[in-house]
Amino acid sequence: MDIAKRVYDHQWKIDPIVRSLIDTDFYKLLMAQSVFHNRPDTNVTFSLINRTKSIRLAELIDEGELREQLDHVRTLSLRRGESTWLRGNMFYGKRAMFSSDFMTWFEGLRLPPYHLETRDGQYELTFEGKWPEVMMWEIPALAIIMELRSRKVLAGMGPFELQVLYARALTRVWEKIERLKAIDGLSLADFGTRRRHSFLWQDTCVQAMIEGLGDKFTGTSNCLIAMKREVEAIGTNAHELPMVYSALAKSDSELVQAPYKVLEDWQKEHDGNLLIVLPDTYGTKGFLQNAPDWLKNWTGIRIDSGDPATAAEVAMDWWKSVGQDPRDKLLIFSDGLDVAKIEELSAQFKGRVKVGFGWGTLLTNDFRGLVENDALAPFSLVCKAVAANGNPTVKLSDNPNKAMGPESEIARYKRVFAVGAQEALEVLV
Repeated sequence: MDIAKRVYDHQWKIDPIVRSLIDTDFYKLLMAQSVFHNRPDTNVTFSLINRTKSIRLAELIDEGELREQLDHVRTLSLRRGESTWLRGNMFYGKRAMFSSDFMTWFEGLRLPPYHLETRDGQYELTFEGKWPEVMMWEIPALAIIMELRSRKVLAGMGPFELQVLYARALTRVWEKIERLKAIDGLSLADFGTRRRHSFLWQDTCVQAMIEGLGDKFTGTSNCLIAMKREVEAIGTNAHELPMVYSALAKSDSELVQAPYKVLEDWQKEHDGNLLIVLPDTYGTKGFLQNAPDWLKNWTGIRIDSGDPATAAEVAMDWWKSVGQDPRDKLLIFSDGLDVAKIEELSAQFKGRVKVGFGWGTLLTNDFRGLVENDALAPFSLVCKAVAANGNPTVKLSDNPNKAMGPESEIARYKRVFAVGAQEALEVLV
């Protein structure tokens, strides 16, 4: 694949950014099945949120092009080969991970309508409807916005300039891989779908990881690339589940239990597989202190906000307090990682706990300093559930700069979950 030529050709014809419903993260499908079985009639609203206000997306991306790409996604349906792969492939050692009723639903899915407006230089992009359908918009919406921004920046470049740009970017990826290759016991997956430079670039990065890291590369979160490259599809669950379950709580006492109800439904749905806890939605320390006894037997914990080393120590102390040996458990780091942080955390926790890494934006979208005015630098864009059955959702996180929701509800959740002072950290991606 001559990626520079392929990018140059974007200027000459319509080129859909998302060409498949499985060009999405594996955890979206796993969560969609759980929602399909447990909360199918919940009405939700998802909304695009640009945390990097300095990047005025509506002034960079043409609205007509954005609508064209979004409209194209609404024409997509699951292809026969994709359905066969999902129905028959082995995931995490289990065949038939996806039930027949869910697959029948997924095979008939067309994504629901969207609502698009512009305000103060930003796009207000929202999706409303039944939870299993609407949640499937998150990854395509983010991928489309990110790649349209990339295409806008690259549009004025000629073929030679593009060749040089991608040669430099490829060299950067390979230099990172060479450093990672030296880490003893490394276990690393691609988590870079949501904020990638482009689909072609993510696929190129995965190809590089397969070649450069061998068994140290465990797979990709992107289902389409996993199928194409014949590697493991990687993923478990995300903040979306406790955010929506919590918004549906009818009292403070129900609210306290909502994050655990999520995991109770999850382990029933997956027959004891995929037992990774994501504890930081309303504060890691409080979540673990009040966790039901059965959670101590889960496989591991994913660290996705706050200072990763601090959160890891909290997790390990909790395991010890409930009679578990951290050396038998797995910590997955997935927040804002790049090579230096992966090296640091690997060294710090070697021999103390099993460690895995989900490497995201700075794998699949690190073009920092490669174009004028740093116009391809990654930025923080998310698409989150903001309401459920008319009630606002809230996320607190271990980093207050990642918190979202109405201020009054944030204050209530902090009170209910007994969240004290938090350290504010810069959100890079």
